[in-house]
Amino acid sequence: MRTLTIISVILFTSLFSGLSFSAGEIGLRDDIPDRYQVVPGDTLWGIASRFLKEPWRWPEIWQMNRGQIRNPHRIYPGDVIIIENTRYGKRLRMASEKGVVRLSPRIRAEESAMRAIPVIPAAKIEPFLNQPLVIEKGKLDRAPVILGASDDRVILSTGDKVYVGDLPADQGVIWQVFRNGKALTDPDYDNRILGYEAVYLGTVEITDFAVISTAKISRSVQEILKGDRLLPLSSARIDDYLPHAPDFPVTARIISVYGGVNEIGENMIVTLNQGSHDRIEPGHVLAVYRKNDIRSHEGKPVSLPDERIGLALVFRVFDTVSYALIMQSTQAIKVMDAVKTP
Repeated sequence: MRTLTIISVILFTSLFSGLSFSAGEIGLRDDIPDRYQVVPGDTLWGIASRFLKEPWRWPEIWQMNRGQIRNPHRIYPGDVIIIENTRYGKRLRMASEKGVVRLSPRIRAEESAMRAIPVIPAAKIEPFLNQPLVIEKGKLDRAPVILGASDDRVILSTGDKVYVGDLPADQGVIWQVFRNGKALTDPDYDNRILGYEAVYLGTVEITDFAVISTAKISRSVQEILKGDRLLPLSSARIDDYLPHAPDFPVTARIISVYGGVNEIGENMIVTLNQGSHDRIEPGHVLAVYRKNDIRSHEGKPVSLPDERIGLALVFRVFDTVSYALIMQSTQAIKVMDAVKTP
């Protein structure tokens, strides 16, 4: 949560620090409210969506007003945002007064209810920030392996004690459990293999290092089996994370969706067939497009113009693939839909 809080400070202060603009320049919504009070559960993307047609254009606003930012502050539930008409256009700013945040008596003293709001739904992407997700071929086959439990059970889960082989003692006591997943292929380049997905199964804590080490399963999200492999816990830093459009043309494709569903909607995770080798970076906002082919009245195939059906925000990048959160969708998104610079 710390990194997302830092992001919140940068973005929201940028967005509402005495900003003036016209509706035509940035694209104000027609139904913008005169004032809005931040409530628990809000995100900066969601609040910006109440005022801007394209909330990802925050960086443009921030760049135009960089000199106005003096004392960045966090945005909390109860803060009030107001919109004013000035000779230069409409102006968004933080009101000096605070609104009343109504909480249930049972949670009135809960600290979590008054945390600074995040940029996007933090719970949606946090599980993906410290998992390998994509690995090179054969890497898991060389990783420490779960040998089993003392009672020789087949299926293992949270709370079980397990034994691990080939475990080094110099990489910490918290390890994640993975199983080989499917190969990720690039449909635009003869289905060349971009990498292999690692299926996250859970987390273990090492209680004793030895030739055969002992561990306790602290979390399981799927069944853990003999032969599953361990990788050390890692952490991806996104302190410089800022939603923005790429400054170069991007034409990529959705090649997979987390959870294996057929239709993709808002707040779902997708895999793209481009990564850092293609200059994709965390924070890139990409438009999702659907290609529609029909037959004319004469029965001839006709390719219609691509139709924009959503927005995706890249939050983690590997060499040849990246992961994005679907932020908006006007219809069901599908694997093989295109993503482009908006």
